[in-house]
Amino acid sequence: MHPVLTAIVLVGILPTAPRAGSLAGHGLLGSLAGHCFSGAEGPREGSRVGHRFSGADAAAADQPRVQHIDGGAVDPFAAPAGVTAIVFLFTSTECPISNRYAPEVRRLAAAFAPKGVLFRLIYPNPAERAPAIREHMTAFAYAGATEALRDPEHALVKFVGATVTPEAAVYAGGHIVYRGRIDDRYVDLGLERPAPTRRDLAEALAAVIAGKPVSQPTTQAVGCFIADFVR
Repeated sequence: MHPVLTAIVLVGILPTAPRAGSLAGHGLLGSLAGHCFSGAEGPREGSRVGHRFSGADAAAADQPRVQHIDGGAVDPFAAPAGVTAIVFLFTSTECPISNRYAPEVRRLAAAFAPKGVLFRLIYPNPAERAPAIREHMTAFAYAGATEALRDPEHALVKFVGATVTPEAAVYAGGHIVYRGRIDDRYVDLGLERPAPTRRDLAEALAAVIAGKPVSQPTTQAVGCFIADFVR
């Protein structure tokens, strides 16, 4: 039997936030007609999946730097002792698919934190500044569960080959071991399964923790085009 697919309307709709805090002040409830969505794209240039780099590479010219939400450059790969993997989750305050994934992102962060996995939300939209990001973090209960960084120059975006929000990239053992969707809940633009049949990000993290290679290191994410943020 084929899984039942549910069509959803994405324009101008956001899920109800789990905590109080209106997002209307930042235009989040307006039309998303200016945003494109990706479902099936070709190979991406610039991807570092499988590319190994060591501490010596940190001084290389192409080593990406992102920003704290209040400004100031930061190395996105730096982590406290005991961290096994870092998940970079590219997101946006205005992308409805990103926001619908907030509960799953929180669940994954809580489940894998005891196993040494650090989640970092990456905001690639240059227009999203500290106040909007903080409000977004609070409204979707990200505060305390994940870290937030800005990538207005798309340095990390280009480094890992991300193209949409939401999209995950997993850094472990000195290289990017996975890049793609969180799961297969979204089949394509406007087409959503009642429940995912594959949980790609969780499977990738389980493989890393077990010391095994990720069986499918790249998958196609569905969401809002990051390239639209600079238009």
